Amino acid sequence: MSLLRSHYSIDVLNEQFGSSITVAGWIEDIRNLGSIAFIILRDRKGTLQVTGLKKEQPEIFEKLVNLPRESVISVTGLCQESRKARNGYEVLPEKISVLSVADSPLPLGVVDKVDADLDTRLDNRFIDLRKPEVQAIFQIRSAVIGAVHETLRSLDFDEVHTPKLIGTSSEGGTDVFKVGYFEKNAFLAQSPQLYKQMLMSTGLDRVYEIAWYFRAEEHNTRRHLNESTAVDVEMAFIENEGEVMQVLEKLVDSMWTKAGEQTMALSVLDKSINVPKTPFRRVTYDEALSLLSDRDCEVEWGEDLSTEEERLLGKIMGEQGHDFYFITRYPLSAKPFYTMPEGDKYSRGFDLECKGVELASGSQRIHQMDLLKDRMDALGLEISAFESYLKGFRFGMPPHGGFGFGIERFMMELLDIHNIRECILFPRDRTRLYP
Repeated sequence: MSLLRSHYSIDVLNEQFGSSITVAGWIEDIRNLGSIAFIILRDRKGTLQVTGLKKEQPEIFEKLVNLPRESVISVTGLCQESRKARNGYEVLPEKISVLSVADSPLPLGVVDKVDADLDTRLDNRFIDLRKPEVQAIFQIRSAVIGAVHETLRSLDFDEVHTPKLIGTSSEGGTDVFKVGYFEKNAFLAQSPQLYKQMLMSTGLDRVYEIAWYFRAEEHNTRRHLNESTAVDVEMAFIENEGEVMQVLEKLVDSMWTKAGEQTMALSVLDKSINVPKTPFRRVTYDEALSLLSDRDCEVEWGEDLSTEEERLLGKIMGEQGHDFYFITRYPLSAKPFYTMPEGDKYSRGFDLECKGVELASGSQRIHQMDLLKDRMDALGLEISAFESYLKGFRFGMPPHGGFGFGIERFMMELLDIHNIRECILFPRDRTRLYP
């Protein structure tokens, strides 16, 4: 451990009682009772009590009680058992190092009872992230991303990293951020889609990436971000999209299970985790429209489901005991150009939904060059702009498929978080570019 800290708050055991330890963190609260003061010190793992005695250490006592809240200190002192103190011990300071003095007043309270609105919290995110309940979200997020790596590697997937500055829109759409790239124009990648498909022609035929998505969409809702993260998977030598869906099921199961093991973080959030049963229910697009029609909600065939329609379908599926479900056999017109057709009307595309919220979208992809060009022509895409992408299809491309799985949306549903901005450290939306 560092010379500024020998133990975190929760790592002090009975063996340390009666010995000298060094603790460090932020001053959360000070109670000065005149001859004795209780300082609550907060670190990454919890809080502890430092007890200052004016008579024994007058200089240290005065220094401690006059520090503003959220100042950063390191304290070396005797660790003493105390049933009244949190964690069952207190530290009697013998030496104190003031590492940083916080300004006062604070722009945002850490443990104050008064709630701040979300904009105030995000404007002062560095302090907001000191709150145990906010940190708990990202501790769980870290754990579930660890489960992504563990699960996909166990299934023989290789992790890759694809460019985020690209010369052509990933999805063939217009919702892109254009940036200057020396004498040329470039775009921030909407997804790694084109590159992970190109990799299917290399022999690296099972790949994944913790990807960044940049999408210049105008909407500003509680479920959308303009910069987000996802688990992107692509796999070759498949017979159909069902094999891809099975991998996605295993991934969700492992992520949900790993989240359930984070008992301390879950207790801070007062949440419990129930791991969903697999396999997930499969509902075709036509069946989904029929279920909605039974509730007097008519959707024009071929249209993607709106937020309200997704929410209603989620309610219907929940009544049948299914929080997770796939919507399959989407109309071809509702899916990107690289999605494999199923006849003239349908596609081999699917969405994974949880309680009426889309978490993942995937498909079997087109691997035949002529069919891919036909689809691009049908959607009015300029084929010459995709020449480097298409090269991989000219010289041996196996059947393949994959998905993109939104991490922030997963966290929203996992922990019942109302706003997606709470699931990423520094959110970027229609109006927020700082901090």
